[in-house]
Amino acid sequence: MRIRIQFPTPFTFSVAIPVRISDINYGGHVGNDRILSIVHEARMAFLAQWNYTEMNAGGCGLIMADSAIQYKAEAFYGDTILVEIAVANIGPVAFDLFYKLSTTRSEKMIPIAFVKAGMICFDYAHRKIENIPGDLLKCLGL
Repeated sequence: MRIRIQFPTPFTFSVAIPVRISDINYGGHVGNDRILSIVHEARMAFLAQWNYTEMNAGGCGLIMADSAIQYKAEAFYGDTILVEIAVANIGPVAFDLFYKLSTTRSEKMIPIAFVKAGMICFDYAHRKIENIPGDLLKCLGL
C-alpha cells in the first residue's frame, strides 16, 4: 500500500524556497533526495522564528528520527516552493512536523509533495534522548 500522509490542522508557518539548479536531477526535475533537503531548509526557517537551531531548540538538540514522503507532482528549476508546516503528535521526547510543498504555475497552486518527519529531542553532549524543554513546548503550541 502506498503512503498517504494526512495533515493535522492548522499549518502555523510557511516559507518560500526557490528551486536551485543543484536540486535538478537527470530527469529534469527536482530529485527525490532534494525534497528532504528543501524540508530541512524549511525546518531551519521554522526554528529560526524563535532564534532556535537544530543544535539548540530551547535547550535541546533535534534529530529527524523518521520521514515519509508522498510525491504529488514534479518541481522544476525556476519554481518557488511554498512549504507550509504543521506540528502534531507532541509527546514527552518527540513530535511530528508535517510539510506541504506546493508551487504556483499559471496562477494555479500545484501540490508537489507531502512530508511527515518525526523529530526527537537529543542531548548531543551526552549522546542521549531527552525530554522536550518547556520553552520549545510553548513554541510548538503546548
